[in-house]
Amino acid sequence: MGRILLFNKPFGIICQFSSDGMHPTLADYIPLPEFYPAGRLDTDSEGLLVLTDDGQLQHRITDPKHKLAKTYWVQVEGVPDATALDKLRTGVALNDGMTRPAGANLMAEPLGLWPRNPPVRERKLIPTSWLELTIREGKNRQVRRMTAAVGFPTLRLIRYRIGDWMLDGIEPGKWVMG
Repeated sequence: MGRILLFNKPFGIICQFSSDGMHPTLADYIPLPEFYPAGRLDTDSEGLLVLTDDGQLQHRITDPKHKLAKTYWVQVEGVPDATALDKLRTGVALNDGMTRPAGANLMAEPLGLWPRNPPVRERKLIPTSWLELTIREGKNRQVRRMTAAVGFPTLRLIRYRIGDWMLDGIEPGKWVMG
């Protein structure tokens, strides 16, 4: 069985060890070249990234047939109503097909949430709210596209959990062996 590393990816970091010349990389935070990410987070997303030194385990974590649940904390523009939440729960039509049903609930702002740098834009007349969204697939930028499709654009996206692995106690830019 391979080793697991849990990393709290900050905003603006790319999920690869090689440089693109524009953004910090995993190599700037994790001095272990034998580890590889099991999945990705967009540069403008934050939170839990699982890395492993075992190719078979990496495949198992990322393979859609295993339907490993991923839970996100999502700050959205506006306050989603029951209709929007029901759409997320039953599946949303995106340009590349329907999403699978998702777990979707309003939540309070997560306790102990670190500030984002740069800060999320705020509009005086438009409130924001937080969702806990759990999906079992991984279409490109899926969570952002889902919330936008139901009328509530994502402002901040933090992956909190992948399967049984959680972000608890891991500061941004830090990692622990899982």
